[in-house]
Amino acid sequence: MKNFLKIAEGVDIMPLLAAIKRNPWLWEEDTYLRDYPQGPFGDTETIMLRFPVKSVKETQAEIEQHLLTHDPHESIDCPAYKLLTEARPLIMGLMTRLQGERLGRVMINKLKPGGKIFPHADTPQHAEYYTRHHIVLESEPGNTFRCDDETVYMRPGEAWWFNNKLEHEVINNSASDRINMVVDIRTAR
Repeated sequence: MKNFLKIAEGVDIMPLLAAIKRNPWLWEEDTYLRDYPQGPFGDTETIMLRFPVKSVKETQAEIEQHLLTHDPHESIDCPAYKLLTEARPLIMGLMTRLQGERLGRVMINKLKPGGKIFPHADTPQHAEYYTRHHIVLESEPGNTFRCDDETVYMRPGEAWWFNNKLEHEVINNSASDRINMVVDIRTAR
């Protein structure tokens, strides 16, 4: 496989999964990805743990000024990151395993049964800077993750790298939710 690499299995996901189940209201706190115009995430719910500051720029001049004064790769801790402390050992364990130098976006995505994350590639600026990883929290057979010409089924307790520079999509053809924690890490390469 050239577009996927399983980097761990047997990850202890149960503490985080239990914390998410105890706080179902977190799925409704931030609808940025699901509501993004023409975005691929209409069938998902997301718990944002770390994400860049979200803002709408009105003019090209404001966009250019924002890029000059702000680091486009900086993510900030969201309120859910402070609440779901069970996520930290998983994230920091992955950072240690990969010798990560900088932590970027971290979000937990839930794809409903029959749902789809539509084909897309991540922005080149972001995909060149960070590597993208998934820690699988819930997934039943019938979930497929395609990246370019390869397709995998990711099992709960596994951690994967994939090449988010290429077109990718996820289809949940199971009767249960698919829940993955997405972790962006800058490595020395």
